Amino acid sequence: MTRVRTISTRSLVATATLLLLSSAAAMAADLPAAQEPAPVAVEDVAALSPWQVRVRGLGVITNDKGSVDQIGGADLSYSDSVIPELDISYYFTDNIAAELILGTTYANVYGEGDIAGLGKLGKTWVLPPTLTLQYHFTDFGAFKPYVGAGINYTMFYSQKGAAASDLDVKNTFGAALQVGTDYMINDHWGLNFDVKKLFLKADFDATIVGTDYSGKAKLDPWLIGAGVTYRF
Repeated sequence: MTRVRTISTRSLVATATLLLLSSAAAMAADLPAAQEPAPVAVEDVAALSPWQVRVRGLGVITNDKGSVDQIGGADLSYSDSVIPELDISYYFTDNIAAELILGTTYANVYGEGDIAGLGKLGKTWVLPPTLTLQYHFTDFGAFKPYVGAGINYTMFYSQKGAAASDLDVKNTFGAALQVGTDYMINDHWGLNFDVKKLFLKADFDATIVGTDYSGKAKLDPWLIGAGVTYRF
């Protein structure tokens, strides 16, 4: 009798265990399958605008040469200056850009050589907008060196005579060469260093002591600048 009860008890325990396991399996089957957490969406970095501006302090260093047609030993020199400059760039590709350079300055014109005794001949303001086509190198990390070449149209205005009672320097076209680099602090802001050479030879007329003269002012200035770059 005792053995029968023992067997019955074991049978009940085994049956209960099977029922519990079956119930747990059924409940597990009813639960939705576990899913991996969805990856956090990362916003794409917006493409940079093709537009860029720079503001520079610019040193204008002239070549100090010129000639007066009627006086073979005459020469000319010009004052140097430091001015602010704004330029606007447009990137056609990562490597190719066009840059328009804007700034204005003045130049005092002095007689040299056989007319050195005349001293200051006069003064003119100079507006030399320059358009260059540039190639930008993109393989140097934060450093973005570039080279460029283009055309310059120089306008002379607000001209006043000194030793010359009248001074008229003619507007003229010229070529421009350029080399520089940006050091980009981030995607938008950077520091810039730039050197340009303008090939600028302008005809002029002047009246000195009642006599009319003509000649050529060979300024050929170096433009050396440093400033801040902002890429939109």
